Amino acid sequence: MKKIFSRPESLKDMPFHYCPGCTHGIVHRLVAEVIDELDVFDRAIAVAPVGCSVFCYEYFDCDAYQASHGRAPAVATGIKRVLPGSVVFTYQGDGDLAAIGTAEIIHAAARGEKFTVIFINNAIYAMTGGQMAPTTLLGQKTTTTPFGRDSEINGSPVKMSEMLSVLDGAAYISRVSMHNPANVAKAKKAIKKAFEVQMAGQGFSMVEVLSSCPTNWGLSPVKALKWIEEKMIPYYPLGEFKAPSEVV
Repeated sequence: MKKIFSRPESLKDMPFHYCPGCTHGIVHRLVAEVIDELDVFDRAIAVAPVGCSVFCYEYFDCDAYQASHGRAPAVATGIKRVLPGSVVFTYQGDGDLAAIGTAEIIHAAARGEKFTVIFINNAIYAMTGGQMAPTTLLGQKTTTTPFGRDSEINGSPVKMSEMLSVLDGAAYISRVSMHNPANVAKAKKAIKKAFEVQMAGQGFSMVEVLSSCPTNWGLSPVKALKWIEEKMIPYYPLGEFKAPSEVV
């Protein structure tokens, strides 16, 4: 019988520990598949900071660095400049990238640093107990907004892809989602294109991934995927916000 599906070689053979319904595991698999398909395993270097993203070291079977909270873009910048032939990617959550790491990500994109960012947006601080994140939706209840996020008190959710796409150094900015198989397939294409843009030396690339957090949202895994579709996507529309005319 022909084998048509297997674990990517760049993904370690171990059970995932994430909460039931969390889509981090799917994103891990997509990134690992892209590394395999581009045949860059020997050159791939991952960087992750604090948050659920920090666990990616347990799964990606490539070299990796741990960065301080929010500082993954700075660490990735250093790695890529010292080892320009490497394929560097950061794996960051919204509480990290869009809060304490805002300055780091903006200036890395503005400088056109040639690494790739995998940005997990689940609209909440997941690892630390479900507090409001910069991406938390208006009206969304969290442990620090028990009555729902109020724009008069907390401001409006930050749209990172839209914000970074206007910077000259950003070459590829895309937003994808994990809420159904069709969009998972689209996400893989976006991640692969982001890596190809980096390898072509065209500038900064980022893929924002709308991801579920059933535990902190207080929803079942199935309802959490529906929540992405019905609540997140209307505010965070999917698609490419900036892309080169071709990857050279």
